Amino acid sequence: MTNTDIRTVLVTGATGRVGRRVVESAEAAGLTVRAASRNGAVRFDWADRSTWADALRGADAAHIAYLPDVGAPGAAEAVGAFARLAVELGVGRLTLLSARGEDQAHATERVVRESGARWTVVRASWFAQNLSEGPLLDGVRGGELVFPAGEVLEPFIDTRDVADVVVAALTGGDRCADRVLDITGPRLLSFRDAVGEISAVTGRDIAYVPVSAKEYGAALAGFGVPPGEAEFLVELFETNLDGRNASLSEGVREVLGRAPRDFADFARESAGAWR
Repeated sequence: MTNTDIRTVLVTGATGRVGRRVVESAEAAGLTVRAASRNGAVRFDWADRSTWADALRGADAAHIAYLPDVGAPGAAEAVGAFARLAVELGVGRLTLLSARGEDQAHATERVVRESGARWTVVRASWFAQNLSEGPLLDGVRGGELVFPAGEVLEPFIDTRDVADVVVAALTGGDRCADRVLDITGPRLLSFRDAVGEISAVTGRDIAYVPVSAKEYGAALAGFGVPPGEAEFLVELFETNLDGRNASLSEGVREVLGRAPRDFADFARESAGAWR
């Protein structure tokens, strides 16, 4: 399938940090977008398979964002069933949002590769927007980010770049088809560095407090996170935040022909979120 074959794209997770930006980028590229979510006009729920076919029917391509996480227990089984249904209904291109360095996600990536569609796996590094509109926002806004990342370096990526890469993969014909794209931001920072840059643009004294993954998991459980989900997150943080991602890739530049957005620019633009 070439870029001229792509007219209509289904975007799952369309209200999420990446999904809503995929919608914006796809619309800017001239695509007809089905923005799917549990409560949107196009209803889609990973836990309710009866919503899948109506969302897929008539689409040329689909972007897959699995919640709660691409490597979570049950992800591969659900995504595999969805990808096979997509192919049965004539969807020819699939993109999967995956996570750089997350071994737990490999089974989910494999079922997309084996679906029979042309595919692209987008392995992204840690989202900068996790700090401005994601699960870490309350801590940063409250003046203290408690997180199990130690002093590990991470190439934070702006979700706008992730979205642009996804849309380029969908519309780029063979160039990005049947490939795994490794994408990062342009600079390595520790979480302490990131919090420091946020402090600088907001004029606030924000602390970073590293803890162990098990301590963080116990805190999550105390806040009501289900035990199975908390256990998965502990395993994820113990592996994914062990330094394995402390390197840069040229993926964004290769696909988009430009450098990825820098964390400093993201921090300046997002300063209002932390005030």
